[in-house]
Amino acid sequence: MSNHPITQSPNSSSITQSPILSIIGGTGKQGTALAARFAKAGVQVIIGSRDAQRGADAAKALNARLNLQNISGTSNRDAAKQGDIVLLSVPYDGMKPILEDLQDAVQDKIVINIASSLDPEKKTRAKIPAEGSITSQVQNFFGERARVVAAFQNISPEKLESEDAIIDSDVLVCGGDKDAREKVIALCARAGIDAFDVGVLANAVAVETLTAVLIAVNVKYKVKGAGIRLTSVPRG
Repeated sequence: MSNHPITQSPNSSSITQSPILSIIGGTGKQGTALAARFAKAGVQVIIGSRDAQRGADAAKALNARLNLQNISGTSNRDAAKQGDIVLLSVPYDGMKPILEDLQDAVQDKIVINIASSLDPEKKTRAKIPAEGSITSQVQNFFGERARVVAAFQNISPEKLESEDAIIDSDVLVCGGDKDAREKVIALCARAGIDAFDVGVLANAVAVETLTAVLIAVNVKYKVKGAGIRLTSVPRG
């Protein structure tokens, strides 16, 4: 693990080391955008794919495009084993076999769910899973040794791919472990993303379903990348 300091967020605790970020399903649009954003900020990123060679090829292409050397690629399972923070950039309807493959590899790690609770037939409508949220399902599946948080549901790939130092959308972070939330917030700060602690795991339903609202805004006003910005909060 490298020893580069993470930029401090105004609402996070002291973190002195830069974690390795593994992005499961990192060859998709959202995963690639996240990989690029964090890699450009100096974070060591591992792109995971169902096929190890595809992950390696995607990493090589991204390194070449960004003129970087801190992105590697492998299988989803090996990426999860090697990372400190494991980000699940996979669609909800295809998540179960991936979770089964990663279950033992994510123990004692921070896991980020970015999937939203949407109606698959009409994504401008929210659809709440039986367990309350997708993040709760992931937490229940992996068990208490994995520290699962919800984050990045409300920020578009277009925003992540922006060249702006600071993105004009906020990331809402919630989950059952305060330290995990603070580490994800600090990691976001390093990449110029304002992120805020919005509480416990039960609040993930609000974060996940808000995506349907933002998609409806995109459709109604013919825009891309509608986001949310908190008011009256301290910013670094």
